Amino acid sequence: MKRIGKKQIPYGLTRAEAIEKLHNENFTRRTVSLYKYVMIENPTEMREQLFLMWEKLDCLGRIYIAHEGVNAQMSVPDNHWNQFVSELYAIPEFTDVPLKIGVHHNISFYKLQVKIRKQIVADGLTMDDYNIENVGKHLTAQEWNAAMEDDETIVVDMRNHYESEIGHFDGAITPQVDTFREELPRVAQELADNKDKKLLLYCTGGIRCEKASAYLKNAGFTDVNQLHGGIIDYKHQIEREGLENKFLGSNYVFDQRDP
Repeated sequence: MKRIGKKQIPYGLTRAEAIEKLHNENFTRRTVSLYKYVMIENPTEMREQLFLMWEKLDCLGRIYIAHEGVNAQMSVPDNHWNQFVSELYAIPEFTDVPLKIGVHHNISFYKLQVKIRKQIVADGLTMDDYNIENVGKHLTAQEWNAAMEDDETIVVDMRNHYESEIGHFDGAITPQVDTFREELPRVAQELADNKDKKLLLYCTGGIRCEKASAYLKNAGFTDVNQLHGGIIDYKHQIEREGLENKFLGSNYVFDQRDP
């Protein structure tokens, strides 16, 4: 047994048993990602609150809580979706957090993990390296496509090399790195002579670009832009608005990987 606040929570099923249970579910699930940079005074209390709230709704996923905010990738039962949203928005820190619905809704997680971290994205930065209140301009899919038409624009993939190999925007710089921590200084160094050029940053759901844009602006880049909602929301926007799809290949979607 493990203790969450004053309640006893069983360790539950083995991985194999959990996966079998998922395959036997008679309801559908919705894959969603969410993040927000917001001051959380007591991450431990927030962790307990979220775990108990989401376990009750049979949610699965991997969630990181830190003093700087929340970063979550989740699988939510469709029959509990409205309650999930209303209870999440009832928490003052998360009243306006955007919910990014995944394009595919297959089984992506088999257990619920809510963990405390020093940062919600492992980037190796210190508070002197960025100002999270000074981030790049968020572009809609239509604005992004228009900006890509300019030959002087520099498009940068802020994901890992295995993600960009599966799919990327045409003409994008795709640094050959394994981690976001490696990528930030490398991008700044490679583009050091282009600080006045228009930069377009993109990632899967937007959270890495939020930190990357703040980092690059702090480093002296003057025209930093980011794809609002990442590739996930770009896909929804182009389908909804009938726009040209400038993304080549497939988007690497988060799945259940051991941390």
